[in-house]
Formats: sequence, C-alpha cells, structure tokens
Amino acid sequence: MRDGDGGRRLGAAELGAELGERATLVQFSSAFCQPCRATRRTLSEVAAMVDGVTHIEIDAESRLELVRALEIARTPTVLVLDAAGRVVRRASGLPRRADVIAALGDAV
Repeated sequence: MRDGDGGRRLGAAELGAELGERATLVQFSSAFCQPCRATRRTLSEVAAMVDGVTHIEIDAESRLELVRALEIARTPTVLVLDAAGRVVRRASGLPRRADVIAALGDAV
C-alpha cells in the first residue's frame, strides 16, 4: 500500500455510507472482477476484527465521477481513511490481510 492522496478528505456524502469511528476501508470494485470478491472478504474480515473500522464497497462503474476524481485506474483499489476521512493509504490489486492491518495502523 502506498501513502495517501495528499490529505484529500472523503465524507459520507461522497461515499454513500457513514465513515467508521476510527477508520474506513473503501473498496472500488467492478461486477466481473474476481479479485474484488476476495478483497471484499478480506476487508470485511478485518473490519469485523478491529473496533471502529468500517468497510465500504463502491461499484466503480456506477460512480465514474468519483473514480475519475480519485484517479482510480483499476479494480480492486482500496483506500484507507482515518477517522476524519483523510486518505492515508491506497493500493490496487488483491491486498494481503497483514498489509491491510498494517495500513490501519497509519489511520488509527
């Protein structure tokens, strides 16, 4: 996972769901993306393990304006947001559970 997007903030209005109390895992997916399914499982499991962390999945095809604004080039792409909605980390491709947990350390 690489560092965030220069302190950009995202809120519930942009994401379509409330942010987590401590951190939010935002996943951009597409309908026929096989790695997206595995990413959904991994992020859901991590969010369930860590208090105050929420997982939000966004269909990239239906949210093209947001995809362009955030320069999402492929799915899955995961953004890790802190409690204020700042993007602190981002990664493309299937993340490893250990990497997600480590990235949460930067957010909480």
